Amino acid sequence: MQIYVILMVIMVVGGTIIDLIHKKSAQYFFENSKKAEKNAKRTVSSGEKMSLAVQTVASEVLTSSEFCNPQRRLSHLLTMYGFIIFVVSTATLIFAYPTEASAGIWPMLWHIGAAMLCIGGYWFWFIIRVDVSAEGKPWYKLAKADIFIVSLLTTATFGLLWSATQGGGLGWLFFALFIISSTSLFGTVLWSKFAHMFFKPAAAYQKKITKADGSQENLPDLGELSDPALQSRYPDIPEYMGTNPPNMGLGIKREAPQHY
Repeated sequence: MQIYVILMVIMVVGGTIIDLIHKKSAQYFFENSKKAEKNAKRTVSSGEKMSLAVQTVASEVLTSSEFCNPQRRLSHLLTMYGFIIFVVSTATLIFAYPTEASAGIWPMLWHIGAAMLCIGGYWFWFIIRVDVSAEGKPWYKLAKADIFIVSLLTTATFGLLWSATQGGGLGWLFFALFIISSTSLFGTVLWSKFAHMFFKPAAAYQKKITKADGSQENLPDLGELSDPALQSRYPDIPEYMGTNPPNMGLGIKREAPQHY
């Protein structure tokens, strides 16, 4: 099992690197950063960059504040923290307690993490995903992008079933399905959204930097909305929206495209 875990880590690292090269994600971030530097209206200090990095971790990473839908946000947090607890406790049990019957609190954390993952994941798959206001996709309709969530859910589900049926033939069956699912989860990084969890914080941080240095918006500066000439040109823009609104009076906060 220790060898298996090491192989899965290698597959994740390798798949992420290949994904970076294939999709040219690193090149995109580098070129976008250089373009932003040319369009910057002010210089962001090192201290401010560090502050923005902390804000990114606290907001986009730890609390997933980019989700406007509270149900989607809670589902995501349950899945994310459940996955973290599940993976950390699995690695701890395999490497720190490989042969010991008593492993303290770690077996309980393993089950809690798997249960949180299942609750958040199945909530998304059977309730949020099928909602027309979210995606409106039937639960039985699968796409290549669904490899990650399906493998994640089956890994946690078969893991719990294996734990509940150990000692018999059914337990070995669920253990085999658990290994197959986890191998699919960590071995399909190049085709699934697994690597997305690494790119998302970087994109959020870059967005904060471009907003801070004034290079975020490519739209021309419209000016002050109280200007009569501007109001006559754009009569649908309400005055309360402030200077140079990014949404042109729709009342919707304009954000960069996100994959939820």
